[in-house]
Amino acid sequence: MVNFKDNPEQENIVELRGIGQSYDGGKNFIIKGLDFMVEDKPSQGQFVVILGMSGCGKSTLLRYIAGLQDPTEGQVLVKGKPVSKDNRVSMVFQQYSSLPWMTVLDNVGLALRYKGVSKEERDAKAMELIQKVGLDGHQDKFAQYPSLSGGQLQRVAIARSLLANPEVLLMDEPFGALDIRTRIQMQDLLTDIWKEFDPTIIFVTHDISEAVYLADDIYIMKSAPSLFVEHIKIDLPIDRNREIKRTPRYIELVHEVEDRMVAVADMG
Repeated sequence: MVNFKDNPEQENIVELRGIGQSYDGGKNFIIKGLDFMVEDKPSQGQFVVILGMSGCGKSTLLRYIAGLQDPTEGQVLVKGKPVSKDNRVSMVFQQYSSLPWMTVLDNVGLALRYKGVSKEERDAKAMELIQKVGLDGHQDKFAQYPSLSGGQLQRVAIARSLLANPEVLLMDEPFGALDIRTRIQMQDLLTDIWKEFDPTIIFVTHDISEAVYLADDIYIMKSAPSLFVEHIKIDLPIDRNREIKRTPRYIELVHEVEDRMVAVADMG
């Protein structure tokens, strides 16, 4: 079991304390006594990946942090404060979540619109992010397929999330529906975003090779009841490109994570 211990010299940007989740009035808990803490690392950020068998609650944890679901018991804090509409964290889903009747520009600036920011200011800030994620020239298109490809729609979601809250980015299997070429491009985009914006990225995936390529920390969950039982520090260089996937250390880490995943699955 992973023991999350506070570093007294480092604040936590995300904290889940004593989390329990029951859907039958407390008779049975699918999550019980779960703790999860991610330290705040300003001007550095970090990339945390959560792995686990289907149904163990990975996506549910992200929904707690995003304020989309409340646990049956326990606390969910972002930067030391309970999650609310004032500190809600945006989330990128596997399913395309842009509003198809709105343009790319309006989708990216949506959070600022809700905050009462003038159209001129939010359009200017949205365009900065649109350019950063490689969508320059597409800002006036409607955010829907086939006007945009699947990869482009996910770029819209990433830009929207960064503009809403550049400190924390939640991603729930965001590349699962993409073809391999587009998936690789999106992985490289994420590494660029991490280097430029220094966010804390919490990423759920089933792809072990993707997890090792992106993460600096991997946590593995078991189910029944769900808890974190493995923590693997990924000691690859911060600056990564696809060449690193051919190095002995990368291959060794993929095998290590795979072995630990199998061991966790055997726990039941």
